Amino acid sequence: MAEPARLRAEALNVGFNSVPVLTNLSVSIPDQQMTVIVGPNACGKSTLLRSLARLERPGPDQVVLDGKSIHNQSSKSVARRLAILPQTPVAPEGLRVRDLVARGRTPHQSPLRQWSVRDAHMVDQALQMTGLTDCANRALDTLSGGQRQRAWIAMALAQDTDILLLDEPTTYLDLAHQIELLSLVRRLNRETGRTVAMVLHDINLAARFADQIIALKDGAVRHQGTPDQVITPEIMQEIFNLPCTVIRSPVHDHPLIIPA
Repeated sequence: MAEPARLRAEALNVGFNSVPVLTNLSVSIPDQQMTVIVGPNACGKSTLLRSLARLERPGPDQVVLDGKSIHNQSSKSVARRLAILPQTPVAPEGLRVRDLVARGRTPHQSPLRQWSVRDAHMVDQALQMTGLTDCANRALDTLSGGQRQRAWIAMALAQDTDILLLDEPTTYLDLAHQIELLSLVRRLNRETGRTVAMVLHDINLAARFADQIIALKDGAVRHQGTPDQVITPEIMQEIFNLPCTVIRSPVHDHPLIIPA
């Protein structure tokens, strides 16, 4: 019998101003895989991701990390195992790339353990993995959109967690930079074994890069499985009300949606 996933939601209920967003939702994030959460606007994708990261407060014991309620664990303990890149992260004007990335080391420090050789090594490694070593001393706001997104991911990498959550990381990027960023995330997943879960709007990109796809609608998980299992004409009609044809990509051999 397979071990339960390290990160999962159990009968999750989240609402705002008495309006339910997620209702009795149960889902597991497969370990060491890339999972993409898809669904129509306002279906609860970002709320689910934020709940898994403890940024939303559902009922007790509804989000489990390593067998325990995530809300019964200390913030620093959680931050050493799970990192999240929110949809629109904000940094002080003029902040250098290296200083941003160094913020990822905060969960590993304490009054008795300040900046260390390992902290410096992890920052240098994160800059190298994201191709930003030459930009380390530049101000974040002087970078291109793609470079800025890589800098935020470098900060999450410097945090050195086993689980990485990304909320719409390709927002505001052109197609070339979207593919570049997602290729980087997949390489990190393959080379380091990190568990990755992200929200994406582009179904064809989800099909290309995901090991697992979670399809949400009306605050509930309707389908979860491989791209071949989830990206079908019937399910796309159900989730997005989108008549379409699904073919095989001639380049990457993944499902490819052609809207009707």
